[in-house]
Amino acid sequence: MEERNEKVGITCNEPTKHRGVKALPFVIGNETFEKLGTIGTSSNLLVYLTTVFNMKSITATNLINVFNGTCNFGTLLGAFLSDTYFGRYNTLGFASVSSFLGMLVLTLTAAISTLHPPHCGTKESSMCIDATPGQMAFLLTGFGLLIVGASGIRPCNLAFGADQFNPNTESGRRGINSFFNWYYFTFTFAMMVSLTVIVYVQSDVSWALGLGIPMVLMFFSCAFFFVGSRIYVKVVPQGSPLTGVVQVLVASSKKRELKLPDHPWLSLFNHVNSNSINSKLSYTDQFRFLNKAAIIAEKDQINSDGSAANPWGLCSMQQVEEVKCLLRVIPIWASGIIYFVTLGLMQTYCIFQAIQSDRRLGQNGFKIPAASYNVFQMLSLTIWIPIYDRLIVPFLRRLTKKDDGITILQKMGIGMFLAIFTMLVSALVETKRRHVALTRPTLGFEPRKGGISSMSASWLVPQLALAGLSEAFTVIGLVEFFYKQFPENMRSFGGSFLACAFAMSSYLSSLLISIVHRVTRNDRGGNWLAEDLNKAKLDYFYYMVAGLEVLNLGYFLVCAKWYKYKGTSRDELEVGMEKVKSEKPNV
Repeated sequence: MEERNEKVGITCNEPTKHRGVKALPFVIGNETFEKLGTIGTSSNLLVYLTTVFNMKSITATNLINVFNGTCNFGTLLGAFLSDTYFGRYNTLGFASVSSFLGMLVLTLTAAISTLHPPHCGTKESSMCIDATPGQMAFLLTGFGLLIVGASGIRPCNLAFGADQFNPNTESGRRGINSFFNWYYFTFTFAMMVSLTVIVYVQSDVSWALGLGIPMVLMFFSCAFFFVGSRIYVKVVPQGSPLTGVVQVLVASSKKRELKLPDHPWLSLFNHVNSNSINSKLSYTDQFRFLNKAAIIAEKDQINSDGSAANPWGLCSMQQVEEVKCLLRVIPIWASGIIYFVTLGLMQTYCIFQAIQSDRRLGQNGFKIPAASYNVFQMLSLTIWIPIYDRLIVPFLRRLTKKDDGITILQKMGIGMFLAIFTMLVSALVETKRRHVALTRPTLGFEPRKGGISSMSASWLVPQLALAGLSEAFTVIGLVEFFYKQFPENMRSFGGSFLACAFAMSSYLSSLLISIVHRVTRNDRGGNWLAEDLNKAKLDYFYYMVAGLEVLNLGYFLVCAKWYKYKGTSRDELEVGMEKVKSEKPNV
């Protein structure tokens, strides 16, 4: 039986559910190796830049922040190109090859001695030679290829896997659920392997081998992806949903001089496309200036099917309300920018804290790699999620009579509150680490940094665990928030919206670090973020970020009180759009 689906670019003699099952091993294989390669490469980059390329902590941190920010910002362009021109299959194929080439370039920088500067000596008086312009150019070429890869893979991989199943059949829905389970399992598996095995190989065995392993895994990811090409369901791009957003903005601007009717829900144009996948939305009285896009003027023409002849001059109220959904989430989205600064610091300066702490495990002298301590943040999140879902939510459901126990915004607020305590605990631990380093014998010297405090690095676990709990509330809440509050045809952009918040946060972190580094500099060359944390005041910086998080929480609470969930009615002017009758002008 030939499947009939206008959105599918290929046909197959088997039902969609069979195609999904056949495609699943290739998709999951691709996802597993891609995550192992990508996370294995990125999780220890900060240490690589400071130890192999002899970068200062400030320079390396800012470079990583810009790299992460650009990767996340790129997802917006990747989603647009995928949905508008190339489709998910072509975008993923090109991006996967780009990621592989980027990892190859990074591996070469470690394997070939002329592509990185000489290693620093182990003594405090040893000189460190910076990378040459040519070496930096080669390194940044690898970063650029990785950015292109991330920009295409991140917004498309989850949706492409779901495309292989028919959501209109029971077996297809089960397949999608199974795929999501496998998807998050591979993410957890990749994080565990990368933060332990691969980071250990990179830090204690060989950087060339440690970066070569993710490169080989990414090659296998590409191989799995392309081997399954003949049986994939390839969704044809249907055009960007952002076009409708721009149409509403243009139409409302053209009609800005017109006066809104007294009863807009009764007289504004409200044609609903029968092929639209978006749910019908209620009229809301927020952003009333956009309603002018739906005013039917004398020059507006209506087609025989009820649609507007010129969508750039007349838009339906359904379109207008979809744009309002987008505008309403922006203030909530903005609160995530400052919130993510806390999570970013756990990936950067927490590693520097670990480097200058006692990382020995047991009596055999084995040292835990500094970047591996981030596994405690992931473990905290992983352990808390089932406890919350199976124990806390049922209790809250009985208490609040709500299906989810608490609202999405309440969940996010709890995570932001925990972020404040994360920074406070981080500051207290850093105060103790520095005090021990300055008052007790050190355990050695870390090149280009300073003495290693005899305080156990295990003291870093509480702040990482708190960060994981905070992430479980706020980040997962943001994912759910964007998925539910965006119009259905814009959900891929919802994921990109989240990535853009990460990107803005990375740039903000880099800006804060640079400003604090300059403003707090003294005549002796020290500052809050000095290269040697024993001579720095990192705890002061943490307290400053905690203060920013307090202000951010206050801003979020104001936005949450103002926010109207999609599909709800909070004021008497809101009515169901299906009850609105459109009026046509006499032509």
